[in-house]
Amino acid sequence: MAAFSLPRLASRGALSGIIALYTFYALAPFVWLATMSVRTTGEISLNHYAWPKPFHWEQFRSAWVDSDFATYFWNSTVVVVGAVIVVTLIGAAAAHCLARFQFRGNRLIYGILFSSIIFPPQITLISLYQILVDYNLYNSLLGLTLVYISLQLPLTVYLLEGFFARIPQDLFDAAKIDGYGDLEIFWRIALPVGMPAIATTLILNFIQLWNEFLFAVVLITDPEKRTLPIGIRAFMGDHFQDIGMIATGVMISVIPVIIVYVFFSEKLIRGMTAGAIK
Repeated sequence: MAAFSLPRLASRGALSGIIALYTFYALAPFVWLATMSVRTTGEISLNHYAWPKPFHWEQFRSAWVDSDFATYFWNSTVVVVGAVIVVTLIGAAAAHCLARFQFRGNRLIYGILFSSIIFPPQITLISLYQILVDYNLYNSLLGLTLVYISLQLPLTVYLLEGFFARIPQDLFDAAKIDGYGDLEIFWRIALPVGMPAIATTLILNFIQLWNEFLFAVVLITDPEKRTLPIGIRAFMGDHFQDIGMIATGVMISVIPVIIVYVFFSEKLIRGMTAGAIK
C-alpha cells in the first residue's frame, strides 16, 4: 500500500508544484501592477517592488475625474459593446447559414473569410483610414465601431461555423416538422444550442477590442473621443512617464474584463471544450 501510495503522492506533489509555479508566474505581474496603482511615481522610483505605504487611493479619483478617464471609459464601453453585439448577432447568423444551407459559393465565402484571418489586420489600416475619410466617419466613434466590426467578424464566423456544423441535422428536421420557419429555427434552436460557443467568441472579441490600441490611435484624434488605451498613453511624455498613474489607468481598464470573464467563464470553458468530448 505504501509502495503504491508513495509514487502517487510524489506525482501529485510535482503536479501541484508546477501548477503553483505557473500561478505565481501568471499572477505576480498583475499583483505588482495593482500595488503600483496605489503608489506615487516618486515612491516607485525609489523602490520598484516595495509594498504601498501608505495606499494612495486618491489616484483612482484623480484618474477618473481630473484625467477624464470617465469619458474614456464611456467611449470604450459604447464602441466595444456596440461592436461586440453586432459581431455576435451577424456572425452567428452568417455561421448558421454557412453551416446549414448548401448554396453555390458557400465554400468560396468561407475561404474568403478564412483568408482574411490569416493576414495581419495592420495591412488594412491605410485603406480603412481612406474609407472613413471619404464617408466622413474619420475621428468618430461610429467609424471606429464599424472598423472593429469588420476586424472581428471573419474570426467569429469561422469559429461559430465549426460549432454549428456539429449540431445534429435531426434537430433542425424535427423543428421543420413542427412548423418552424428558418428564422425561428435560428432564434429558438441554433442560438440556444450554440450559446457556449457564442459566449466564447463574445468574451474573446470583448477582450481584444477593449485593449485595442493601433486602430484607435490612428482613427481617433479628438481628445473627447479617446478610448481607454489612448487615455492611458496620455500619461506618457517624451521625457517623463507617470508610472503610478499609468498603473492606475491600467487597473481601471482591467476591471470590466474581469467582470465579463467572471460572468461568462463557465460558458467559455464549455465552448472551448465542446469539440473535445463526443
